[in-house]
Amino acid sequence: MELITPGLGLIFWMALPFLILLLILRKFAWKPILKALKDRESSIDDALHAADRAKEEMKQLQFSNEELLHQAKDERDAILNDARKVRDTIIEESKDKAKEEAARIIASAKESIQNEKMAAMTDLKNQLAELSLEIATRILEHELADAREQEAFVTQQLDKIHFN
Repeated sequence: MELITPGLGLIFWMALPFLILLLILRKFAWKPILKALKDRESSIDDALHAADRAKEEMKQLQFSNEELLHQAKDERDAILNDARKVRDTIIEESKDKAKEEAARIIASAKESIQNEKMAAMTDLKNQLAELSLEIATRILEHELADAREQEAFVTQQLDKIHFN
């Protein structure tokens, strides 16, 4: 049963690289992505606030010319739509890039965990084989210490073998 359930040491050594990976991701991947999103969001908000300020200035000036007012509204709507489209595009691109990076990192972590698991299993099998051979050698040395016992063992083994 000990071969199937991992020990505390194995869990520790598997969790340690995972935690290190999370810290590296937190420092180098998540912060720049979040900072870029915040910067873009603030620039879009600034653009929206600028458009709102332009609207307020237009109301305060009370254009007498109906054509100029209509033209300013059209421009404002176009700027807002463009700003929203740019914001949505930037957010979607950032999300896609973050998802791709997260998928790549997860795949790399899974591959690393699988490699470590296979190395641990191979090491465990090698140790088990060495212990089995050592036990078998000791048993045979003990059982075959006497010459009569050796002859009886050899005869017994030859009787078990079926020759074709």
